[in-house]
Amino acid sequence: MNGEVELVGAFAFTDEERLVHCIEQLQAAHAQFRVFSPIPSEHINRAIYKRSSFVRWFVLLGGITGIITAFVMTIGTSLEWNLVTGGKPIASIPPYMIIAFELMVLFGGISALTSWVLLANLPTFEPLSGYRSRFSSDEFGLVVHCGEGDAPRFEAMLREAGAQEITREAA
Repeated sequence: MNGEVELVGAFAFTDEERLVHCIEQLQAAHAQFRVFSPIPSEHINRAIYKRSSFVRWFVLLGGITGIITAFVMTIGTSLEWNLVTGGKPIASIPPYMIIAFELMVLFGGISALTSWVLLANLPTFEPLSGYRSRFSSDEFGLVVHCGEGDAPRFEAMLREAGAQEITREAA
């Protein structure tokens, strides 16, 4: 054992506000934790993630890549196998805007899905430690990872914050 204790499933909360307050205390103490919630909660998300997701930047990059790919592909194809019709220019931008739009949407969508999967650490093949089935039905759960010496301090802090049940297991 490396001296790391995991307070598994440990902190069961019935009140979302107490859990959010507890998350803020854990972040101030620089603790590593995981939250289980029976409902999607914007308050919990705001408490955990202080900054926005990077997925939007990957979508932007994918969209720009799609536009560049479309224009390079269409203009390159027109210049390689040119077909002069009625004195019109060989590489004309307006007809290629439709293809650029379609590839922007395609590459943006693919990059959104890919970045979401990668940034969410999906897929997870091993079960999440500390998860209890009641965390999906009526209670909020909190798992804290800390050293053996810090465990009593976090346990006292979270009992004070309103945790109902605490279980402790070695990592």
